[in-house]
Amino acid sequence: MINYVYQLIKPRTITVKYKNLATDSDRVIIRPEYMSICHADQRYYKGERDAAVLRKKLPMALIHEAMGRVVCDPTGTFKVGEKVIMIPNVPGTPVEKTYPNYLRDSKFCSSGYDGFMRELVDLPADRVVSCEGVDPTIAAISEFISVVFHAADRFEHARQTDLHSIGVWGDGGLGYLVALVLKYLYPHAQLNVIGLDETKLSRFTFADKTYNSTALPEDFHVDHAFECCGGAGCYYAGNQIIDVINPQGTVVLMGVSEKEVPLNTRMVLERGLTLVGSSRSDRVDFENVVKFLRAPGMADRVSRIVTEVTEVKCIDDIHDAFSLDQTNPFKTVIKWSI
Repeated sequence: MINYVYQLIKPRTITVKYKNLATDSDRVIIRPEYMSICHADQRYYKGERDAAVLRKKLPMALIHEAMGRVVCDPTGTFKVGEKVIMIPNVPGTPVEKTYPNYLRDSKFCSSGYDGFMRELVDLPADRVVSCEGVDPTIAAISEFISVVFHAADRFEHARQTDLHSIGVWGDGGLGYLVALVLKYLYPHAQLNVIGLDETKLSRFTFADKTYNSTALPEDFHVDHAFECCGGAGCYYAGNQIIDVINPQGTVVLMGVSEKEVPLNTRMVLERGLTLVGSSRSDRVDFENVVKFLRAPGMADRVSRIVTEVTEVKCIDDIHDAFSLDQTNPFKTVIKWSI
């Protein structure tokens, strides 16, 4: 069966690749319905990655955040027409005590391998999670939320001290979801959100306190912290966290920077801090996301960062969607109608 794959062949250039899709395998065949643009997709699309990286990764279809409906499942795990989330991480050879998303030989859709901008997607059954009962536009960003649940799991295994207060640095989409999930998992902890944009901070109505990072009180301290800024913000947020965190606190680093970020390691050592790098996720995190989205009020809160929904019917619409997303401070969801 011929499948249409919409590949980025060079920055801002997308063409259709015709690939054979086996229909006699034991893989689940899914038709994508809604997908979301990630900052990583934008970096590839705009050519903001190193030239050597682009040569290695391209051509490939973008997008690793998506949901769709089952077209065919030879394994009998899912029903035809069932709404499902697609897991982009394909684990490599298992290593004891190592998460699948960190294995050296794991593969990741839209990072050197075709993402979900295809007519049909075929995946092993264990790379698919049912999302019946969840709004498709919210299910489309499940991968983004799964990254947060994975970070929370890493945090819980790493922390050494009590959890009375948490600080989340970052007022964008990632910071919002991290704060929301932490409030869901640790409802009795004091949740503080630190950012720069007062309009964005106003969305964090569930937080106990919000602060402008340029005006933290002199006596402000937290037990543990999550850095969700990325880019140049990693430097400022990381060092501010080191300044205000309590001894033996845990710092979870989630913001992506293309450049090296200098941190005040003297104070990391002096305070006995634990730094945890966290990226991507795996099946258990997606399963936790579905439970989270089915909990009362959670999907509604998540919907507040889906600030653009646009339909794609042709390649020109793909370019329009990426252009729209570049001015959107939160999440852009695509209705995939190709």
